[in-house]
Amino acid sequence: MVDKKSPASGWPIVQGDFHAGDANSPVAIVTMGSHLDEKGLCDAGASMCGSCKTENLGLEKVIANVISNPNIRFILLCGTEVKGHLSAQSLIALHKGGVKDGRIVGAEGAIPFIENLKDDAIKRFQEQVEVVNIMESEDLGAIKAKIDELKAKDPGAFGADPIVVEVKEAAAGGEEAAGEVQPLSGEVALITARMKIIEKMVTDIGYRDKFASGVYAGKIEGVMIGLIVSFVLLGFLWMG
Repeated sequence: MVDKKSPASGWPIVQGDFHAGDANSPVAIVTMGSHLDEKGLCDAGASMCGSCKTENLGLEKVIANVISNPNIRFILLCGTEVKGHLSAQSLIALHKGGVKDGRIVGAEGAIPFIENLKDDAIKRFQEQVEVVNIMESEDLGAIKAKIDELKAKDPGAFGADPIVVEVKEAAAGGEEAAGEVQPLSGEVALITARMKIIEKMVTDIGYRDKFASGVYAGKIEGVMIGLIVSFVLLGFLWMG
């Protein structure tokens, strides 16, 4: 019998488009763009099961619920990929390469920007779970068979306490509708991504301008100090 731990109080800590099952199960299922029999898959042994349509806020919710439950050791990806957002590819990229400057390394989605998760939360996700990819499969029989396979390989709870993070709904990349974040269309997502990139470039230019101004001011100050010292030395020589 493998060791289990209590998840964070109130788990799942972040609400979303998913169904919660056995908190002691090592398998969490993400159906990406598909809506399958979530309750049936949880009844088959999954800890949670639901879709993930955005490569920013959607992924943040998945990760927040995973790292707040040390018993989850496998993320099973199935269903269809989300056009434009490529949330499955982005999740795989995040698990492999993490995040740099707020952007998922290697992600091909339109807006792969992570705003609510710090480095320690991302590292914990990478260390706690193994990503199992059977994307494009919507066969419930095959998915249930994979649940059984992964449960048989359950290594037990991750050796650290749950991590609780707050995921703010205002994160970019989706539109609020009936209290649920909806994915942007591929075209709008691409425009939004380009706007964020331009915003970052403008910010970087501002930092470079400030640095250049500081260097220039330092040079002027250095020249003035040099002149003053030179005049003082000349004065001493003339008086001598």
